Amino acid sequence: MKYSTKLSDAIHILVLIAINPLETMTSAAFATSIQTNAGFVRQIMGLLKKANIIESVHGHATPSLSRNPEEITLLEIYKAIEGDKPLLHLDTHTNPECGIGVNIQYAIQDFYNQIQTSAEKEMCGITLKNIIDNFDKKSD
Repeated sequence: MKYSTKLSDAIHILVLIAINPLETMTSAAFATSIQTNAGFVRQIMGLLKKANIIESVHGHATPSLSRNPEEITLLEIYKAIEGDKPLLHLDTHTNPECGIGVNIQYAIQDFYNQIQTSAEKEMCGITLKNIIDNFDKKSD
């Protein structure tokens, strides 16, 4: 099973923008840093722009944050990238003839909802500034 790295890639892009505000940053430059392709970067940046997290002008490689890093939460970034996709996913392809397979998803859904609520609450308290500060500590 492949896991999505869109959130961490979006944060990567935002940190690059925040710590290099005067540098020209093309989607190819972001892609090199993330080790992906420029089209994927443009897709992520489009989602961030639509969510009013970044500002950019088509044809100009000078994206900027729309607000100060301390005003942008991890939850806001997550919602911009993943929409309403939950953190944990139920397996809906279980055997309908198995008593466990039929009922297990119902049994764990409430717990997954609790985890989602808790995670979102925590994500509201983490800002892009917190991430940059933590990055700076790890870089020393």
